[in-house]
Amino acid sequence: MLIALGVSGGIGAYKAVEVARGLQKRSHDVVAVLTANAARFVGPLTFEAITRRRVVSDQFAPGANADIEHIALASSLDLLLVAPATANILGKMANGIADDFLSTLYLATRAPVLVAPAMNTQMFAHAAVRANLDRLAARGVRFVEPGEGYLACGWIGKGRLAEPEEIVEAAEALLRPHSALKGRRLIVTAGPTYEDVDPVRYLGNRSSGKMGYALAAEAAARGASVTLVTGPSVLEPPPVHELVRVRSAEEMHRAVLDRADASDAIVMAAAVADYMPAEPAPQKLAKGPDTVTLALKRTPDILAELGRRRLASGGGPILVGFAAETDEVVARAAAKREAKHVDLIVANDVSRSDAGFGSDLNEVTIVGPDGPEPLPLQSKARVAAAILDRIERLVAAREGAGAKRE
Repeated sequence: MLIALGVSGGIGAYKAVEVARGLQKRSHDVVAVLTANAARFVGPLTFEAITRRRVVSDQFAPGANADIEHIALASSLDLLLVAPATANILGKMANGIADDFLSTLYLATRAPVLVAPAMNTQMFAHAAVRANLDRLAARGVRFVEPGEGYLACGWIGKGRLAEPEEIVEAAEALLRPHSALKGRRLIVTAGPTYEDVDPVRYLGNRSSGKMGYALAAEAAARGASVTLVTGPSVLEPPPVHELVRVRSAEEMHRAVLDRADASDAIVMAAAVADYMPAEPAPQKLAKGPDTVTLALKRTPDILAELGRRRLASGGGPILVGFAAETDEVVARAAAKREAKHVDLIVANDVSRSDAGFGSDLNEVTIVGPDGPEPLPLQSKARVAAAILDRIERLVAAREGAGAKRE
């Protein structure tokens, strides 16, 4: 496979030589794309000797086809790997700036993109850099997280380029994925439910569906056969195996339960109403007195029913629920996990203005059998990836347990 190895101007550029060699050992063809500053750290001749290909660096190199070389390369790539990726190149990629060959190549290619950031600790933690990382993640860019330790600038902390073998392994995983979810059947619920009061009015909530849609998109990218059961949402749904649109909690209940037995995992990210009008009016209710009493009844608790069914049968799909809370968030989520007999509960504080309902960001705590695991504020795409990582571990553990019993 053909890999473009983008090298930007940081001290970690010397490690990119070993990355190129490691990729070649895996039988990949590598073409090095150097920024002007990268060439200050490692000469192009070094990469040419390793890759046995001309190094690409000048967007305006002379030649009949030089002006379209980035298009020709972009259309033939299997992977664009940028290592090291400085704050500068991350900013260009995130904001669509194309002022050199590497940044132009990123915009032109439709190949998967893998990025290994490397920079000073304070730079890596800066809000602008974090925002650029989140923006790239939302577009499907994957990352190899930097390591911690002594940095070239003399600081100690996170920001050192990951080791070459780790970067090569991440590239290999993208090119030849072996996801535990590949071929698995997943149900993901998303969005709110609307409980009709009359033909005009309804009870609802502020859920946008963004978290559920991000989960469905990430699961599909990992090779799963995804059924997305979505309440009302203005979002464009991701490409999934089956899209089921519902309106009420009862409709979502039927859609999920009808498909549950054939599923390997169910992720209940939807904000399902807890109550519905006891007797919806067949006609629009006329304006009446200053106060009105509306009788409500409980809606079906989909997650609890799935948990009870699994407990009774001794088997069934992996279950993941969400707990949208405003206080005692983790404690309530842990209690919910125990009461509903599920594997994981994802807790988030919906009282925050910078995360949760309607936001592109989320800060959650994943509550599992080993206790709570907090995740930092980040894009919902990255939160989805973290949640599915944990689901993959549960799938692998089940397979391991089954193999031992055999």
